[in-house]
Amino acid sequence: MKETKRELHPSVVEFKQFVKSHPKLVEQVRKQQKTWKELYEDWYLFGAEDPMWEAYRSEESVKAEPAAATEEKKDIMGTIVSSLKNMDLNQMQNHITNVNSAISNIQQVLQQFQPSKPSGGGAASGPGNPFGFRKD
Repeated sequence: MKETKRELHPSVVEFKQFVKSHPKLVEQVRKQQKTWKELYEDWYLFGAEDPMWEAYRSEESVKAEPAAATEEKKDIMGTIVSSLKNMDLNQMQNHITNVNSAISNIQQVLQQFQPSKPSGGGAASGPGNPFGFRKD
Protein backbone atom coordinates (compact mmCIF):
# COMPACT_ATOMS: atom_id res chain seq x y z
CA MET A 1 0.00 0.00 0.00
CA LYS A 2 1.14 3.48 -0.77
CA GLU A 3 1.16 5.87 2.16
CA THR A 4 0.59 9.55 1.63
CA LYS A 5 1.89 11.97 4.18
CA ARG A 6 -0.59 14.75 4.95
CA GLU A 7 0.40 18.08 6.34
CA LEU A 8 -1.10 18.79 9.74
CA HIS A 9 -3.28 21.78 10.45
CA PRO A 10 -1.24 24.63 11.98
CA SER A 11 -3.22 24.45 15.23
CA VAL A 12 -2.38 20.74 15.58
CA VAL A 13 1.32 21.50 15.07
CA GLU A 14 1.03 24.22 17.71
CA PHE A 15 -0.68 21.79 20.09
CA LYS A 16 2.13 19.28 19.59
CA GLN A 17 4.67 21.94 20.59
CA PHE A 18 2.51 22.73 23.61
CA VAL A 19 2.47 19.04 24.64
CA LYS A 20 6.27 18.90 24.34
CA SER A 21 6.56 21.72 26.86
CA HIS A 22 3.96 20.05 29.13
CA PRO A 23 5.12 16.40 29.33
CA LYS A 24 2.80 15.54 32.21
CA LEU A 25 -0.09 15.67 29.73
CA VAL A 26 1.25 12.50 28.11
CA GLU A 27 1.13 10.78 31.50
CA GLN A 28 -2.52 11.80 31.92
CA VAL A 29 -3.41 10.21 28.58
CA ARG A 30 -1.43 7.05 29.30
CA LYS A 31 -3.17 6.67 32.65
CA GLN A 32 -6.46 7.10 30.76
CA GLN A 33 -7.47 10.04 32.91
CA LYS A 34 -7.84 12.30 29.85
CA THR A 35 -8.08 11.83 26.10
CA TRP A 36 -6.13 13.70 23.46
CA LYS A 37 -9.39 15.11 22.16
CA GLU A 38 -10.33 16.52 25.57
CA LEU A 39 -6.88 18.05 26.01
CA TYR A 40 -6.90 19.56 22.53
CA GLU A 41 -10.36 21.04 23.04
CA ASP A 42 -9.33 22.54 26.40
CA TRP A 43 -6.16 23.94 24.85
CA TYR A 44 -8.10 25.37 21.92
CA LEU A 45 -10.77 26.96 24.14
CA PHE A 46 -8.68 28.22 27.05
CA GLY A 47 -5.36 28.83 25.30
CA ALA A 48 -1.84 27.85 26.22
CA GLU A 49 -1.46 30.57 28.87
CA ASP A 50 -4.36 29.44 31.05
CA PRO A 51 -3.37 28.69 34.68
CA MET A 52 -4.91 25.20 34.43
CA TRP A 53 -1.81 24.03 32.47
CA GLU A 54 0.67 24.94 35.22
CA ALA A 55 0.27 21.51 36.85
CA TYR A 56 1.40 19.77 33.65
CA ARG A 57 4.62 21.69 33.05
CA SER A 58 8.03 20.16 33.37
CA GLU A 59 10.37 21.53 36.02
CA GLU A 60 12.88 22.74 33.42
CA SER A 61 10.33 24.82 31.51
CA VAL A 62 9.03 26.35 34.75
CA LYS A 63 12.55 27.45 35.71
CA ALA A 64 13.48 28.69 32.24
CA GLU A 65 10.35 30.75 31.67
CA PRO A 66 10.72 33.28 34.52
CA ALA A 67 14.26 34.10 33.38
CA ALA A 68 13.05 34.71 29.83
CA ALA A 69 10.12 36.80 31.05
CA THR A 70 12.40 38.89 33.26
CA GLU A 71 14.78 39.46 30.36
CA GLU A 72 11.92 40.52 28.11
CA LYS A 73 10.63 42.98 30.74
CA LYS A 74 14.11 44.50 31.04
CA ASP A 75 14.27 44.95 27.27
CA ILE A 76 10.87 46.63 27.15
CA MET A 77 11.66 48.95 30.06
CA GLY A 78 15.02 49.84 28.53
CA THR A 79 13.34 50.72 25.25
CA ILE A 80 10.75 52.90 26.99
CA VAL A 81 13.34 54.72 29.09
CA SER A 82 15.60 55.40 26.11
CA SER A 83 12.60 56.65 24.11
CA LEU A 84 11.66 59.05 26.91
CA LYS A 85 15.22 60.34 27.15
CA ASN A 86 15.40 61.05 23.42
CA MET A 87 11.96 62.69 23.27
CA ASP A 88 11.73 66.40 22.45
CA LEU A 89 8.78 67.76 24.41
CA ASN A 90 8.26 70.76 22.11
CA GLN A 91 8.12 68.49 19.09
CA MET A 92 5.71 66.19 20.91
CA GLN A 93 3.46 69.18 21.73
CA ASN A 94 3.47 70.19 18.04
CA HIS A 95 2.46 66.67 17.02
CA ILE A 96 -0.38 66.61 19.55
CA THR A 97 -1.61 70.00 18.31
CA ASN A 98 -1.54 68.77 14.70
CA VAL A 99 -3.47 65.61 15.58
CA ASN A 100 -6.02 67.65 17.55
CA SER A 101 -6.60 70.03 14.62
CA ALA A 102 -6.91 67.10 12.20
CA ILE A 103 -9.55 65.49 14.42
CA SER A 104 -11.54 68.73 14.66
CA ASN A 105 -11.37 69.13 10.85
CA ILE A 106 -12.68 65.60 10.39
CA GLN A 107 -15.50 66.31 12.83
CA GLN A 108 -16.47 69.44 10.88
CA VAL A 109 -16.55 67.52 7.60
CA LEU A 110 -18.70 64.79 9.15
CA GLN A 111 -21.13 67.38 10.53
CA GLN A 112 -21.61 68.83 7.04
CA PHE A 113 -22.74 65.47 5.71
CA GLN A 114 -25.14 64.71 8.55
CA PRO A 115 -28.77 65.67 7.89
CA SER A 116 -29.82 68.69 9.87
CA LYS A 117 -32.50 68.13 12.47
CA PRO A 118 -35.54 70.44 12.37
CA SER A 119 -35.65 72.90 15.23
CA GLY A 120 -38.58 74.84 16.57
CA GLY A 121 -42.03 74.01 17.90
CA GLY A 122 -43.77 73.17 14.62
CA ALA A 123 -46.04 70.22 13.96
CA ALA A 124 -43.05 68.09 13.07
CA SER A 125 -41.78 68.11 16.64
CA GLY A 126 -43.63 66.04 19.21
CA PRO A 127 -45.99 63.12 18.82
CA GLY A 128 -49.11 65.18 17.96
CA ASN A 129 -52.60 63.84 17.28
CA PRO A 130 -52.66 60.71 15.14
CA PHE A 131 -55.97 61.83 13.61
CA GLY A 132 -55.49 64.73 11.23
CA PHE A 133 -59.11 65.97 11.29
CA ARG A 134 -60.87 68.29 13.74
CA LYS A 135 -64.32 68.36 15.18
CA ASP A 136 -66.63 71.06 13.89
